[in-house]
Amino acid sequence: MDDLKALRKKIFITGYKGGMAHLASCFSSLEMIYALYLKGILRYDPEDPKWEDRDRFILSKGHAGLALYCVLLEAGLISEEQFSSYLQEPSLIGGEPCMRDCPWIEATTGSLGHGLSMGLGMAMAFKADGKDSRVYVMLGDGECNEGTIWEAAMMAPSVKLGNLIAILDCNNIQKMDFVANTLGEPNWRAKWEAFGWAVDECDGHDMDDFKAVLEKPSDPEKPRLIIAHTVKGKGVSVMENNPNWHFKLPGRKELKVFKAELDISDQEME
Repeated sequence: MDDLKALRKKIFITGYKGGMAHLASCFSSLEMIYALYLKGILRYDPEDPKWEDRDRFILSKGHAGLALYCVLLEAGLISEEQFSSYLQEPSLIGGEPCMRDCPWIEATTGSLGHGLSMGLGMAMAFKADGKDSRVYVMLGDGECNEGTIWEAAMMAPSVKLGNLIAILDCNNIQKMDFVANTLGEPNWRAKWEAFGWAVDECDGHDMDDFKAVLEKPSDPEKPRLIIAHTVKGKGVSVMENNPNWHFKLPGRKELKVFKAELDISDQEME
């Protein structure tokens, strides 16, 4: 889609000018974050970021924060001034989501492994208050090395949190290597189902498929995991499925590829 290509372009230019960004992680999760905010999945009031009955979205893989901020800009929830200040002086947003910087951020993340536990607490509170709000938590597959993920995964079914939806950005790369080389073959479906979760799978770059899976009827007393199959670095050939790009900006030769494939002009890079 042209609008998603334009957002990848915007993320890249902003991250490049800021001097750092987890571009590949942003690009693997972008369609899903876009769909949550702009395809009618998340319930929120654009005029009131703290509307009590809103759904919550937690980007547990906080290093993809620039993708979240870019979608918030596209949805008209933050200003161009705020977004373009990324890592500039004075910066209004940083490299990872921070509640202090923006009222639309539901949880400060970046220290991996904690988003699901925070989401679990929110979901428990909604259930206790009789609210029908939902909590969506996006995890990275490499992030599932963290033990706190599994503590939350174990507890959620025991307290029947059908209002908790975990989205696994399954791009098969963990920082500087493939997940299969660090965790072995993880078999996510079997693991999460064994903990008592309802599990579905989708193409994380197909927004219609992603939305259809999220909107499927589900057990109101079972938390859900959506295994979203993605490509790390999606949209730029030198980054796609390449573990070297977890935290890297292009050099002179690579920059030519980014500019050609994202339709970036010399003027836009100035």
